[in-house]
Amino acid sequence: MAVRQERIQIRKNLFNHVRRAVVKVGSGVLTHDQDLNTKVIRRLAREISMLMDQGRQVILVSSGAIASGMKKVGMAERPSDIPHKQAVAAIGQSRLMLEYEKSFGRYEKKVAQILLTRDDLCNRRRYLNARNTLHVLLDWKILPIVNENDTVVVDELKFGDNDNLSAMMTHLMDAQVLINLTDIDGLYDKDPRVHKDALLIPLVSNIDRAMEKAARDIPGALGTGGMSSKIQAAKKVTTSGIPMVIANGLKPNILKSLFEGRDVGTLFLQRREKMRSRKSWIAFTLKARGTIKVDRGAAKAICEQGRSLLPIGILDVEGDFGVGAPVICIDPNGAPFARGIVNYKASDIRKLMGLKTSQIEQRLGYKHYDEVIHRNNLVLTVDDKEGPVCQ
Repeated sequence: MAVRQERIQIRKNLFNHVRRAVVKVGSGVLTHDQDLNTKVIRRLAREISMLMDQGRQVILVSSGAIASGMKKVGMAERPSDIPHKQAVAAIGQSRLMLEYEKSFGRYEKKVAQILLTRDDLCNRRRYLNARNTLHVLLDWKILPIVNENDTVVVDELKFGDNDNLSAMMTHLMDAQVLINLTDIDGLYDKDPRVHKDALLIPLVSNIDRAMEKAARDIPGALGTGGMSSKIQAAKKVTTSGIPMVIANGLKPNILKSLFEGRDVGTLFLQRREKMRSRKSWIAFTLKARGTIKVDRGAAKAICEQGRSLLPIGILDVEGDFGVGAPVICIDPNGAPFARGIVNYKASDIRKLMGLKTSQIEQRLGYKHYDEVIHRNNLVLTVDDKEGPVCQ
């Protein structure tokens, strides 16, 4: 009982201070019998409107376009090829937004549609433009409804799923919590739909390998993201200093319960102080174009002293990337520990490996920077899914 009371107090303290939240709603919540669940959409509209009336700002990341389109064209199974998926999404997106428009209109709330690809957020100028637009909508007390632009996106520009997109939106908008609404009560030690003895995990302070393995065994239904993708989203936001909750979006008043501090769902606690916006953009939004292997001395200087990456500490370079490209830094054992933006292209960095900064101009014929990656453009990726870091 004392442990539960402590969890409730943690939740109350957390949600009392939330003024901006990202709420992600999955296909398992928004659909029923492969059609839109209008009853749930109306209920979520009421609950989100209640939060807005309290002076809180909400960004809604919504799945459901493909499922909505499937019903409209009479498809029994989710299409597997990209052209059919994109066509179905185009049909379903307008229907999904119409339902949101009608549902929020009951509470005198306006909504705005935001469709994004990963390329929109990887370009710094477009990233900031998207952020500025969303800030204006929030200032106008309009609810932004965000989804991936399925009608035009190709594999290299995909977020992967809306769990990943919601984590990126949380970073983009400096939200104070990410709420991931799905069709089960939270994270379990095994799939509760198969195992009756499955136990709900109410509080997570550290995402370990055993937890990730358990999550991989709990798949999604109609959507693309199962529990594993939700764990990866939790790792991204908690690492950058933002908590996340997985809760059952099919339960009435679930958002009200969360903001009242009730012990529902699974709360993932943040792992560090909140990361600055540019740092989180580098760490979690940009798609790496290559890899730089560094020696132990360089890894230690970066991890423990916050130093820049200099040519002398570089052992190897993988990939063919240009100036300004995002890369992963790995230690001599191949474990990733940082991400950063390079000042030199890959072919030039190969020429500079092991050299002192005073030798850069002699080797290249020019020198724009002493650093291959300046510390302002370098972020430690603690608990990156590829492996351990700075331990």
